[in-house]
Amino acid sequence: MKKILILFAHPAISRSTMNRAMKEAVTGLDGVKVHDLYRRYPDFYIDVEYEQRLCEEHDVIIFQHPFYWYSTPSIIKEWLDLVLQHGWAYGSEGRALEGKCYCHALTAGGDDTTYRSRGANLFTIDELLAPFRATANLCRLRWLPPFAVLGIHRGLPDELIRSHARDYHSLVTALRDEQLDLAAATNSAYLNSNLAGVIRQP
Repeated sequence: MKKILILFAHPAISRSTMNRAMKEAVTGLDGVKVHDLYRRYPDFYIDVEYEQRLCEEHDVIIFQHPFYWYSTPSIIKEWLDLVLQHGWAYGSEGRALEGKCYCHALTAGGDDTTYRSRGANLFTIDELLAPFRATANLCRLRWLPPFAVLGIHRGLPDELIRSHARDYHSLVTALRDEQLDLAAATNSAYLNSNLAGVIRQP
């Protein structure tokens, strides 16, 4: 069984519906730690040694967050700046993260039609996540496409929110139980594009 670390970052979780539902869907799962960065560090003083130890203790790292201004909430940038130290995360001797899987679970206001070259946002989600993919490459992490819930701004009906939360639970459970076909998942635009096709049945 793989151990999953979910680095959760939402500065206004009380106003969230989708991210809160996703978080609740995976909280309490065996082998899964949901680590709320804004709750842990309201002053942004990141405990680097603790965060590095958490990463070392887990096999899969997921950043869960809203897709703010084509990126992450600011505490994730602070986390990356401080925690991914040379000699630990990268460099000739920095191999602490090598081989671990890494992905983002994100929510965004626009739907998929807006995230393309001729769409309102000009770029795909994959293109906008390029700096994080480059970071994964530098740190020898295994990059996976994001779990993406799009179209948040138009409002999602309760049943669709519950459906996305169930899908997130299924993904995290499959990663934990090594039932996710990583090769097939890597070829998808989003991890939740075709979950039934990438999760192997026990």
